Amino acid sequence: MATAADIARQARSRDIRGRWFLASPALVIIALASIGPLAIVMVYSFLAPGSYGDVIWKYSPDAWESVFLKRDIFDNSLSLADAHLSIFWRSLRLSFLTTLIALLFGFPTAYFIATRSPRTREIWLFLVTIPFWTNLLIRTFAIQELIRNEGIVNKLLIRIGMIDAPIQMMFTDFAILLGMAYVYFPLMVLPLYASMEKIDFRLVEAGYDLYATRWKVLRHVIMPMTRPGIIAGSILVFIPTLGAYVTPRVLGGGRNLMLGNLIELQFGQGRNWPLGAALSMTLLAIVLLALMVYVRFAARTGGHHHGQ
Repeated sequence: MATAADIARQARSRDIRGRWFLASPALVIIALASIGPLAIVMVYSFLAPGSYGDVIWKYSPDAWESVFLKRDIFDNSLSLADAHLSIFWRSLRLSFLTTLIALLFGFPTAYFIATRSPRTREIWLFLVTIPFWTNLLIRTFAIQELIRNEGIVNKLLIRIGMIDAPIQMMFTDFAILLGMAYVYFPLMVLPLYASMEKIDFRLVEAGYDLYATRWKVLRHVIMPMTRPGIIAGSILVFIPTLGAYVTPRVLGGGRNLMLGNLIELQFGQGRNWPLGAALSMTLLAIVLLALMVYVRFAARTGGHHHGQ
């Protein structure tokens, strides 16, 4: 005779099977829409390039070899692919600097919003999200109008006598950095605000009552409680900037390529689809590595706070 525990276990098992059955159409769609294209890109990276794009269905590891190495056309010797490595380095460096700038400006912005009254807070959050209403390309062109040789910044500096000739800011790493920091700034502010909104500011007041300086209160009270927001905001900024295409293309021109531009170049003018696929999978591997570091750091931080 079945006991009450057996009946409950069977009911729970039927409930779990029913949920999986109801979720199966969505899971199939997700698998086909995400895993399927990734599998195609992975297969393409191990094929030979066609003469005018497309691929030749013949196994070839040349694309993966070309990601970091180049072969001499005369003696067939291998050496480091300096052009690719410089683009990898530029992408990582600009993504890291963009994340750092967004954090430096986003932290005080989020703190300012979190310390306002509830009604005023909603207005400030509304203002932060306004850029999302505009297309990314239009926002990038707005930055271009500011920093080009005949733009607002150069005209203003010339008018007040600080410079005699326009400063070349367009088509430089500075232009890309400025554009990406502006575009992805809200993605840093919103997670930081979500963490700061939960802070018990009586702890901040207690720190001041114990004669702690503002720096000590920031370092030992506010930052530990907002660490999840800092990590989440950094990931939300770092990962999209790593594969950014529009902003580097418009503000960097053809000379300052990033990974997204290099991948598009291989699928477009380069007509080397396997190399483009290999570069895409390399970018995906870097993103996964960044996420693994984030998860490990978050778990370690959570364990540390739990121990305290």
